[in-house]
Amino acid sequence: MNKADTGFLRPRLGARQPAEEDPWAKAALLVRAAQSGDALALNDLLDLLTPYVSRLCRPIALADSADAVQEALIAVFQGLPRLKDPRALYAWVRTITVREAVRVARRAEHETPVGEFDDVPSSRSPEVAADVRDVLRRMSTEHRAVLVLRELEGLDERSAGQLLNISCGTVKSRLHRARHSFRKAWAR
Repeated sequence: MNKADTGFLRPRLGARQPAEEDPWAKAALLVRAAQSGDALALNDLLDLLTPYVSRLCRPIALADSADAVQEALIAVFQGLPRLKDPRALYAWVRTITVREAVRVARRAEHETPVGEFDDVPSSRSPEVAADVRDVLRRMSTEHRAVLVLRELEGLDERSAGQLLNISCGTVKSRLHRARHSFRKAWAR
């Protein structure tokens, strides 16, 4: 057989993959099963989502990230029956998680001074990671949230604004200020 004859053996771009190969399909199956009352599927779904939720909460909620993760997962659990399209799971979870992380961080800012920022994922250099944690700790919750959505999640200004319930212009100005303050603090 030559190359042209084997084309039918390769999956086409955009073709549906079997559930075991497609993580979106696996999540969709778990969502449907959990929505129908399968407790094991719900447990598997929460296990699947927890690392993602944690990665979003850490840089926004800082020392209170564990509380933010818990609040976000509770909100996901409570809202799961209302999720209509299981393929939209990750966007839906991201929306809930960012809102909960911002809410927990704001509450913590009013209750206590900012604590240590030990849960930020470390880079290869411990010194650089410590410097990044220090700079982020000094930023406002709003600035950290915008940076996470743009730099970690890669969202555009419109999508970040929708998640944070602010205008696109506000996202742009916060992002500009956040990057400026980060660079300024980093240079010291």
